[in-house]
Amino acid sequence: MPSTLTLFNLCCNSIMGTVVHKLPSFKFLNPTSSSSHYCSTTTTTRTSKTFRAGSRRRSFSISASASAVREDNPALGSLSLGHITRPDFPILHQEVNGSRLVYLDNAATSQKPTAVLNALQNYYEAYNSNVHRGIHYLSARATDEYELARKKVAAFINASDSGEIVFTKNATEAINLVAYSWGMSNLKPEDEVILTIAEHHSAIVPWQLVAQKTGAILKFASLNQDEAPDVDKLRQLFSRKTKIVVVHHVSNTLASVLPIEEIVLWAHDVGAKVLVDACQSVPHMVVNVQSLNVDFLVASSHKMCGPTGVGFLYGKSELLSAMPPFLGGGEMISDVFLDHSTYAEPPSRFEAGTPAIGEAIGLGAAIDYLSRLGMQKIHDYEIELAKYLYESLLSVPNIHVYGPAPSENVDRAALCSFNVENIHPTDIATFLDQQHGVAIRSGHHCAQPLHRHLGVNASARASLHFYNTKEDVDDFIQALNDTVNFFNSFK
Repeated sequence: MPSTLTLFNLCCNSIMGTVVHKLPSFKFLNPTSSSSHYCSTTTTTRTSKTFRAGSRRRSFSISASASAVREDNPALGSLSLGHITRPDFPILHQEVNGSRLVYLDNAATSQKPTAVLNALQNYYEAYNSNVHRGIHYLSARATDEYELARKKVAAFINASDSGEIVFTKNATEAINLVAYSWGMSNLKPEDEVILTIAEHHSAIVPWQLVAQKTGAILKFASLNQDEAPDVDKLRQLFSRKTKIVVVHHVSNTLASVLPIEEIVLWAHDVGAKVLVDACQSVPHMVVNVQSLNVDFLVASSHKMCGPTGVGFLYGKSELLSAMPPFLGGGEMISDVFLDHSTYAEPPSRFEAGTPAIGEAIGLGAAIDYLSRLGMQKIHDYEIELAKYLYESLLSVPNIHVYGPAPSENVDRAALCSFNVENIHPTDIATFLDQQHGVAIRSGHHCAQPLHRHLGVNASARASLHFYNTKEDVDDFIQALNDTVNFFNSFK
């Protein structure tokens, strides 16, 4: 029997005109032009059952930029952070499938401000060269900018020294680095690695592979009645057998936030190390590795308005110094002989080969941009936006939003994973994109064990960043209601 979405595709030409079978169209809008506004809404009737397809949505003409946010500026009035920063992101000012793009897939990757794009272009146009060891001008400048980016990362998360920052290609590689370099050297049979069932696959699979080689045992904490990782059960798993605790800071599916400071105290009490997956926290809140006292922390550039292809590992200097190399090659050596080699000190020890130079410099530019905005300002705005998204979603019939409800004592991250009864999340995401220009994600979000625990194979996820607005949420909810009505019309 064909799915509802298949029926939708089949009936496009007969009852709806050419709706889905058209190729995606991309029309760029001028973010400061009055012609790009979307305050008036047009409704197009395509079937006898009325639903909105490709409706024009509200837009705002704002010429302010992030540089104006740092100080109180009366000229900005009551504009939200989202309205102020949108002009800095060229990609947001386009039409997709006949509708203004509403980008709500930020937990997968963030968009890039002009400052980051310019930094990348400037590197390749003005001083593209390999870093370290070169004595000519271009190499020296590239090296300075690359190492300056490392210092910016260190300052951003308050590491005690830039030598505690290792550039990797992403957070996944950073976790693998710890698993293989630290894990293979320190884990033995019956040692225990503690995680939660809400971890990203990148935090689970490397430790499964290392456990198979070392005989270590993985133990997982489940969820509580609020659909958040059960911190009490997590603590009960700790023992003298516990060697490392691997947990997220913010769940990419549940939007829950773990009390990292407390978890670190409990882990250190039994002599265990702590690795924190901070991919969903570093871009959205103040993260201070010294106050958290974590042993390792990882994050990805592309989720924090920086380029793809680069991430970082923070590790306490004494731990990094005791770890063997992860990969072999150029840069990570001190001396090479035919029968053996000696290795450089961290972080070079873990950065074999030519690194992602331009990407690291772009990450530095992204950190400059975020720092000008202020991470506390970003966090406060996103908490407000997160609550608005959650409460707005609850108005949709037959919806289940996963994770804890926001309250005075519980802050949700600015994302919501959800399912609507009897409608597949991929059908929802497809219709939102093709009929409304709304970009969300569907699937298991690299969290299959969590979805199995929740009793579903997949979910839809809308995730926000500081350049989103309440109007984005309103347009998403309007489009989602239209989507639900459309699929329910086949029942």
